[in-house]
Amino acid sequence: MPQNGGTPAERPPAASLVVPIILIIVGALYLYANWQPAFRPWSIIRTYWPLILIFVGLGKVWDATRPRTSSGQRQFPVGSTLAVVIFALVVVGLVASGKGRVRGDRTWATGSDRSSETVELQGAKSVKTQINMDAGQLNIAGGANRLLESDFTFTGQWEKPRVSYSVDNGVGDLQISQEGSGPSIGHHDNTWHLNFSDAAPMELRINMGAGQGNLKLRGVDVTRLEVHLGAGEFNIDLTGPRKSDLSADVQGGVGHAQIRLPKDVGVIATARGAIGSVRVRGLTKHDDEYTNEAYGKSPRTIRLNVQGGIGEIDLEQE
Repeated sequence: MPQNGGTPAERPPAASLVVPIILIIVGALYLYANWQPAFRPWSIIRTYWPLILIFVGLGKVWDATRPRTSSGQRQFPVGSTLAVVIFALVVVGLVASGKGRVRGDRTWATGSDRSSETVELQGAKSVKTQINMDAGQLNIAGGANRLLESDFTFTGQWEKPRVSYSVDNGVGDLQISQEGSGPSIGHHDNTWHLNFSDAAPMELRINMGAGQGNLKLRGVDVTRLEVHLGAGEFNIDLTGPRKSDLSADVQGGVGHAQIRLPKDVGVIATARGAIGSVRVRGLTKHDDEYTNEAYGKSPRTIRLNVQGGIGEIDLEQE
């Protein structure tokens, strides 16, 4: 009622429910994680939190265009409230689809996840292997009893690596890849240990965005090697006897590539650095190519092409 001839008392505007609903969503995610240890709520929050900004922003635009009440006050913020409810439904859908769930063993001391994969040769006479890794540390070596014996350690934004294998007409197709959840703050480990057998000749292709690669290919019957590195350091060991000829192409963006070569297997190499240096030890230069004393004499030959962007290239004979 009017008081002292003044205007009617104004009612306070309705409060927004955006923050309370968001708190409920976050609390529900972590409560669900207590029931499901393999579920990581932070993975979903870190990846999909921009959707909150998008939905709530659209809701607020809608609320701002709505007419005011007869007393001049804004109406209840239906748009932003509805937007955060829609976000809640999206989160429920993500959880139901398996997002945020890790399959593998968790190392609680370091807060990291671990998983292991083994792959049998399944009668393949040769194998084509492709490895796609955005960032981290990649370690490859021989000595496996199966085609592949692997161990993965990953934290933060990294999902469990995927390993797939099939055989068609005697040729094995091995794919190893991983999806990340986008950039995040802090240090996160992503380390792969891949051990291969020498039971069948292999073509090996590696695409790596950034990080460190340690390829010890002694004891791995690689016939074709392709390495594409965006930024980081790559150490490739091609020493030791070889069952087959090897053709290798190494392309680096920014960083350092060190390649160790055998003494008793013929080597012919080209190495070019767009900006940086090329250092060669134990090989003789002929025009634009480098060869060792065994080239043209040994039954097997390594043909190597190295191209760097910015950084250093080291070719060293054992």
